[in-house]
Amino acid sequence: MGDVLNGLNAVLATIPSPDRGVWYLGPLPIRAYALCIIAGIIVAIWWGERRWVERGGIKGEVTDIAVWAVPFGLVGGRLYHVITDNQKYFGPGKNPLAALEIWNGGLGIWGAIALGAVGAWIGCRRKGIPLPAMADALAPGIVVAQAIGRLGNYFNQELYGGDTTLPWGLEIYRRVTPEGREDALAGVAIDHTPIQVVHPTFLYELLWNLGVALLIVWADRKFRLGHGRTFALYVAGYTAGRFWIELMRTDEATLILGTRVNVFVSALVFLGAVAYFIIAKSRGEREDVAALRGTDQPVEQPADGEPVVDAEPEPEADVVVDEADDAKDKKSSPESVKPE
Repeated sequence: MGDVLNGLNAVLATIPSPDRGVWYLGPLPIRAYALCIIAGIIVAIWWGERRWVERGGIKGEVTDIAVWAVPFGLVGGRLYHVITDNQKYFGPGKNPLAALEIWNGGLGIWGAIALGAVGAWIGCRRKGIPLPAMADALAPGIVVAQAIGRLGNYFNQELYGGDTTLPWGLEIYRRVTPEGREDALAGVAIDHTPIQVVHPTFLYELLWNLGVALLIVWADRKFRLGHGRTFALYVAGYTAGRFWIELMRTDEATLILGTRVNVFVSALVFLGAVAYFIIAKSRGEREDVAALRGTDQPVEQPADGEPVVDAEPEPEADVVVDEADDAKDKKSSPESVKPE
């Protein structure tokens, strides 16, 4: 009886995985990974819009920039993943066309941020918006979007660490297709007996990202960070966590000197972000977005394009003086004196 209770407690102490990551609406697959990415993008745009307006921007501009940044970011994220994990798609017995199947997971954040920044720069140039100020407004929303996106890895049963006996260990199930073929992404777990209990490194990163979001919001409000420093703090905070989390992961990855390539990338990007954060301090306090764009005091224009003229111009100084003298004369006249 004691062994049964101990086994039950062990099972209840672990984190169960979803039995699948794909549902079907008729022939249409509904993928949890894609839904998480979309939800993250929506949150990033919504929060970025609020912060942008608070800084003097115009409502709707973040959405306009996202039209450029999001597609560029998705392409960049996929390119980075395919380049650094090329062994999954190229070589004997591999299908190169699978590199295009973004719905099956695989987005490298480094490529997403890098190429997404190029898209944002194009959008900002078209709108006359300073890119560093826009990046500062978007920073906390981006890292929260990354946290939401990590839930997609949970549904896909991917990006986890080694075996563990810790209470928060993640149960990994064997998933199979209707034909009986084992498939961790498209299959369904029929038997919920775990084949492994592992470190949920995707969860570690999710929680770390939320902590980074709180940090940069606090620092931004307290020190009024500007000129891209909020974004640099986000990058430094994220890469600091990604460095140690990457060392825990056991999924297949490209190695350099026996170490995962993303460990080196995290360290290099962290150093670059810290250097920028320090150097940009010399640029002074947070920039006034409206003043930079020359939109802090817009001039109204009528339909014909002519400047609006005040209907009642202020009287000239000599007219004001004359009216004051007249009032003084009336007060001193006999008619204006009242008996007590």
